[in-house]
Amino acid sequence: MGWTLTGGNEHDAGQLLPLLDQVEQLLGRRPACVYADRAYDSKQRRRELERRQIEAKIPGRHQPHGSGLGQKRWVVERTFAWLHNNRRLLVRTDRRHDIHESLLDLACIRINWRRLEASLS
Repeated sequence: MGWTLTGGNEHDAGQLLPLLDQVEQLLGRRPACVYADRAYDSKQRRRELERRQIEAKIPGRHQPHGSGLGQKRWVVERTFAWLHNNRRLLVRTDRRHDIHESLLDLACIRINWRRLEASLS
């Protein structure tokens, strides 16, 4: 499974369904549910998730905060923070997507290497 790199001016929510397709190919089954933030809330996405029999754990756009979903989503946010510790990934300066994708791969290897070292100590 490879990266899907989009332009900086493209919203992440447009990649939800293609990402789910990749996850399904990787796992050989559909995920049971999807956790996302309010930006992913739309009738069209909810209908598509329902059609795929995937439970949508997405707070409504105009609902009060405090749904508790952040306890699950923090894993993703933490991973973004780890990636953004690499300055070249925080502000994309590379014009070529293959260089940016390579830097993402290296950053993931570095993160996993550090976690592995810490678990062996």
